[in-house]
Amino acid sequence: MIHELFAYLCVNDAAAAIDFYGKAFGAVEKFRLSEPGGRIGHAELDFNGVTLMLADEYPEYGILGPDPAASTPVTIHLHVDDADEVVARAVDAGARIERPVQDEFYGERGGVVRDPFGHRWNIGHSIEELTAEEMQRRYTALMEGQ
Repeated sequence: MIHELFAYLCVNDAAAAIDFYGKAFGAVEKFRLSEPGGRIGHAELDFNGVTLMLADEYPEYGILGPDPAASTPVTIHLHVDDADEVVARAVDAGARIERPVQDEFYGERGGVVRDPFGHRWNIGHSIEELTAEEMQRRYTALMEGQ
């Protein structure tokens, strides 16, 4: 039986990532485990009650973070009070915008940024409550209009 699910990110320069996630998203470091040379083997950040785990790269084990210049198959969805404010803060901290903040068909206002370490963040807040059927109707209309 599953009890919890945690995102666990691998990054090139975990110390810088911890600093970035604090500035961009208000994350608070819970703890870190560092090797004598400074490489971070494990760290946990508190995102307002939700834990994000991260570590430095371990190329000797084939554990590498994403290439910030290449595509990534994973997106982290961060649900916030004010997407415009959080996206702006993330950009000020060093993220780049992939999709500007806008109202979306599925009832959120949000945008997408890539952090300096290659991870994609979809940042949004709710603007209306929709049924699954209404979301599907809007999605179909959007896809047929392309």
